[in-house]
Amino acid sequence: VQLVESGGGLVQPGGALRLSCAVHGFDLEDNAVGWFRRVPGKEREGIACFSQQASRQRDVQSTFYIESVRGRFTISGDRATNVVYLQMNNLEPGDTAVYYCARRWARYCSADNKYDDDDYEDWGEGTQVTVSR
Repeated sequence: VQLVESGGGLVQPGGALRLSCAVHGFDLEDNAVGWFRRVPGKEREGIACFSQQASRQRDVQSTFYIESVRGRFTISGDRATNVVYLQMNNLEPGDTAVYYCARRWARYCSADNKYDDDDYEDWGEGTQVTVSR
């Protein structure tokens, strides 16, 4: 199993970036994928989760976000290419961090929108996002 992030970089406040998480060794139908970030000096936090399985079902939530990114970030997945995206709009300096994607043990995201590290079994190396003038 391998997850590879890309798409990070330097962007001005108010700008946008799209991160990609290419997954290998598992099918998006079998595992949800989460995006996390780590700000220097702080603990890693989960920010969004996507379930390919749930996206094909009615009345099942397939995307989750923490409050600080909801409405600005959009998580999505492409099963044909096995890539999970994180579109980040209206970026703020507080979004500066290393961003990671990770494979969840289950097909679905946490119904409580929790991001416990123990629920994620494989991690990418991360991609740096810097929001600055």
